[in-house]
Amino acid sequence: MSLSIRNQFPGTVTSVTAGEVMATVKVRLNSGRELTAAITVDAVEDLGLAEGREVRALVKSTEVSLATGSVSGLSIRNKIPGTVTRIAAGGAMAGVRITVEDGELTAAITADAASELDLEVGSSVTALLKSTEVSLATV
Repeated sequence: MSLSIRNQFPGTVTSVTAGEVMATVKVRLNSGRELTAAITVDAVEDLGLAEGREVRALVKSTEVSLATGSVSGLSIRNKIPGTVTRIAAGGAMAGVRITVEDGELTAAITADAASELDLEVGSSVTALLKSTEVSLATV
């Protein structure tokens, strides 16, 4: 299956914490970085997720936020540092490609935000991914 989701990272499930309807699944990426995904308990069961299961973490580029300064005091679980390698700005939106430990990450942000952040190739950024926006696929 081919997907339009640009951000795809292979990893291994390290824990599953189930609630009544939702579960948090922690995934260790190849770099050792840990991502948290919040998915339904039904999805955990359907995918057979358990510690040691290989998965692919998927995040749409429109669900990636960027910060250029220190990031603290946020409920966002996934904070990934990287370096901007490409910016493609159009009228309303900008596509920002970032090199991270696990490869490349793409963020689709408004052109105004890219301008206000003063982004340029070589800028250090932190990609912010809400756990509810991280999907998982089994390998």
